[in-house]
Amino acid sequence: MTKKISILGAGESGIGAALLGQSLGYDVFVSDKGQIAAPRIAELKSSKIPYESGAHSTDKILQADTIIVSPGIPLSIPLLLEARSQSIECIGEIEFAARHSNAHLIGITGTNGKTTTTLLTEHVLRKAGLDAIAAGNLGKSFARILSESDHDYFVLELSSFQLETMSTTRINHAVLLNISPDHLDRYDGMAEYTAAKFRISNNQTEDDFFIYCMDSTPVANAVADQSIPSRLIPFSLDKRPGSVSWTDDESFHFQLDPIKQQFDMNFNQMTIGGKHNTYNSMAAAIVANSLLIRNEVIRESLMDFKNVEHRLEPVAKVKGVQFINDSKATNVNAAWYALESVNTPIVWIAGGVDKGNDYAILENLVAEKVRVLICMGKNNIKLHQAFGKHVDLIINTTSADEAVKMAHGMANYGETVLLAPACASFDLFEDYEDRGRQFKYAVKNL
Repeated sequence: MTKKISILGAGESGIGAALLGQSLGYDVFVSDKGQIAAPRIAELKSSKIPYESGAHSTDKILQADTIIVSPGIPLSIPLLLEARSQSIECIGEIEFAARHSNAHLIGITGTNGKTTTTLLTEHVLRKAGLDAIAAGNLGKSFARILSESDHDYFVLELSSFQLETMSTTRINHAVLLNISPDHLDRYDGMAEYTAAKFRISNNQTEDDFFIYCMDSTPVANAVADQSIPSRLIPFSLDKRPGSVSWTDDESFHFQLDPIKQQFDMNFNQMTIGGKHNTYNSMAAAIVANSLLIRNEVIRESLMDFKNVEHRLEPVAKVKGVQFINDSKATNVNAAWYALESVNTPIVWIAGGVDKGNDYAILENLVAEKVRVLICMGKNNIKLHQAFGKHVDLIINTTSADEAVKMAHGMANYGETVLLAPACASFDLFEDYEDRGRQFKYAVKNL
């Protein structure tokens, strides 16, 4: 009897799961409560996959043996509670794909730095000649790629939402970069959010690796409080007991195994800078080294890697003012890293959909570095309250074009205009990528 799967959500994750399910011979049905984008509908039609848009047909969905849930849909919605009461399995696209792949899985999570670390890890592995591909919470979904072909290595960016719906997936190399407040509109406090992140270590064995940043206090505390069966590899910027890595004024170093050659690299040789990217580079290098990739290949990879779009992306220098696009900084911690990385006075563009943000950790940096704050959102009250006493001027805008023009008029020669919103984008834009593209378009049209 043909197995039936219902897929909730028709974004990249849902469409990927549908294509994989169809390739495996399953009876597939896709349901999205919102309106499915035209390109997605075209894809479903061309693949002859049944779907509905604008509603959930509960009876039809509950006919499935398995329901695959897109990451943006909480498991607590009534439809999924009803499904589980009927013993219908509810899993995510990552779990579904992992069950049908023979690949070595490298999973990377954390509040910030996931995308850069995922792409950098993929870059090192591919440079070493390995059959590796990045997927997960970026670009093409794991399931979509798998529907076309399996690979020896999948490097997966994993959000907390994706980790929630993984049950049997075994991540061979798990990387946890950091944990700071985020998505607290969905989670009941930091403990619940932290627990979601640590699901990346579920199902690991003593043959696997758990690579984590011991400088992140929530991560270090949680590691100490639980039993993780895999090999624990902590990394740090400081030479701390147990850490395999450290930095000095000019370089970063690591030595995963005492009998292996120590890795040393000068910061000015790396294509990505800033303290946050030192962490990301350490994590990727440690994964690569544990896979026996030579230090020379790791070093070359860090020298020619090009960072992801919308992540501390230099856009242009206009009349002596540098414009930087960090639209991917959708939370307070990411904005902190962005502000920390700039060494000139800043005209800061921030704002959007506040996710329960606590701006306190930004106050010292803003007072030290930011001269003008340009708010870009529909509701900017919290930004005014948080930073009114720390900056010379706060200006409200409601579009990327307006924000860029205002910033250009306010910035002095030698300063930096930094887009690092600290908020989600959905009040004025489709997503952070749309926000970043509109920012870049406005800069290039000055």
